[in-house]
Amino acid sequence: MRFGLDVGGTKTDAVAVAPDGMIVGRVRRTTGWGPDAVVATIADSVRELAEVTGVRPDDVTSIGIGIPGQVAEGTATVHHAVNLGVERLDLSAALGPVFGVPVRAENDVKAAAVGGYAMHGGTGTVAYLNLGTGIAAGLVRDGRIWRGVHGTAGEVGHISVDPHGPLCPCGQHGCIEAFSGGGSLARRWGRSTALPVRDVFDAADAGDAEAIALRAGFAYGVASAIRVLVLTVDVDAVVLGGGITALADRVLTPVVTELERSAAASAFMRSLRLGDRVQLLPPGSPAAALGAALIGDADPVEEREPLAHG
Repeated sequence: MRFGLDVGGTKTDAVAVAPDGMIVGRVRRTTGWGPDAVVATIADSVRELAEVTGVRPDDVTSIGIGIPGQVAEGTATVHHAVNLGVERLDLSAALGPVFGVPVRAENDVKAAAVGGYAMHGGTGTVAYLNLGTGIAAGLVRDGRIWRGVHGTAGEVGHISVDPHGPLCPCGQHGCIEAFSGGGSLARRWGRSTALPVRDVFDAADAGDAEAIALRAGFAYGVASAIRVLVLTVDVDAVVLGGGITALADRVLTPVVTELERSAAASAFMRSLRLGDRVQLLPPGSPAAALGAALIGDADPVEEREPLAHG
């Protein structure tokens, strides 16, 4: 039995994965702030998950953790998880002695990519495109994360697709993230609401011209990311996940429409059938927690230096 956890800035999602790959238990907890609170959140989640599933501690073979920040490949040391108040934290040293099993960690988007790959069917090459506060992708080929030479494979959020587009916090204009990131949409919308992206889509449905333009820009940015992923890696599928995908078809439909519109003038682009390659994870999908469980059970690799992500 493998346990996997997705440690987010507000909540922690934990799943128990049976030997056949099926999720047999799931719990959620509020994530604490700071290193000690994060460790306590994970430990309490593991204990609760064991209780809910009736799993004995000696039946748990590994614990995998998906977490924001920089994680050296094959380790459980996270750096610069600013949304959790963590500068550096060795989760293996903190949790391994407590539970007596291997503990490994991975950046949360890469963990979600592994989970999305498994949920897609676990074959071929899949890109997971995370639509959240920021935009980033994870690439999985034959079950393994494709990191690139410097670990930046999939960092599509800061590809500029319009030099005259909106300013991105990275300093460029027209980045994919500037068009489609939840943080950027909230800043450009400029209204104080609990769910600014949903508010933009609701206002667009009601005919608000500014919101319609922002929604169109969002679709343009996501469609651009999908084109980049297909044209550079020729993935079998692009799986969309992240908080914004809670809007489900309200997100997918304009993106597919934009892909079809932009391909109308090109027989080559039409032949790629981009719209058919896009899939949306079900709302509330535990992709990152599932991926973390699978990563936690993987063979360790030589430690590498952690790398920054946008």
